[in-house]
Amino acid sequence: MCPQGSVVCIGAFDGLHLGHRALVRRAVERARAIGVPAVALSFEPLPREFFQPADPPPRLTLPRAKFEGLRDAGVDVVGLLRFNARLASMDAERFVREVLVQRLGAREIWIGPDFRFGKGRTGDLALLQRLGAELGFIADTIPQVMVDGERVSSTRIRGALQTGDFDTAARFLGRRYAIAGRVVRGKQLGRTLGYPTANLRYGGKRPPLQGIYAVRVHGDGLNAHASVASFGTRPTVEGIEPLLEAHLFDFDGDLYGRRIAVEFVAHLRDELTFADLPSLVVQMDRDAAQARDVLSHSPHQAFA
Repeated sequence: MCPQGSVVCIGAFDGLHLGHRALVRRAVERARAIGVPAVALSFEPLPREFFQPADPPPRLTLPRAKFEGLRDAGVDVVGLLRFNARLASMDAERFVREVLVQRLGAREIWIGPDFRFGKGRTGDLALLQRLGAELGFIADTIPQVMVDGERVSSTRIRGALQTGDFDTAARFLGRRYAIAGRVVRGKQLGRTLGYPTANLRYGGKRPPLQGIYAVRVHGDGLNAHASVASFGTRPTVEGIEPLLEAHLFDFDGDLYGRRIAVEFVAHLRDELTFADLPSLVVQMDRDAAQARDVLSHSPHQAFA
């Protein structure tokens, strides 16, 4: 796969937060210095999703967004390994020999300070350095990335999103939190209620937040378009799959099949079940008015 060798960084990379970006940046810098490709290696599903299918962790980033984010960060090759029973049962030393050395020709391997891999999570920096002395690569880690005295982690970001603390999430991510995807057709109930929506599915993953939000929509000619969004299972209309539905204020275009990104600005309320559709519409009117007010008082920041 990399006959001339490579510099490899490994991680879950869920959210591509500042810690992940520091790791990727180090790998890219080293790859450029020795003239080989930079490889980012990750897993789909994430190991915790595989081992806890009944209670998976909320996902910050879907696979396509993770892939695109890693490429945008300068990585030459993105490898998303299918995490299945075979990979879960592979011991750490075999993973190093077969995947990192034989397939990727790793000349350097970079990991985060807490990264573990292999069956039983026995693989760590010490094992990599021991095998590197035998197999001809070097391995190292980067210092822990801190923001305002706190360790940057996907867990911390999930917690901030679940409480509607989007400013804290943005500090750890290095950008405003957003979900991107291709607009799909829904039941078009919103249109009949006076609130047409652009709908994004969440790929069967568990979302990191749920409720009604003031948002801005980007992409396909849209520039921070003021909107209100619902993200959840829509209990009043007996929804099942989590769906992100964004109503764009004062917009009359067709977004079906287009890729957009929904940037979260403020949490307005939790999902509720209403007795009937007229009651739902009354609340939607209130949500829209509140979202317009929040967004009018929230300065637009550069989105990346």
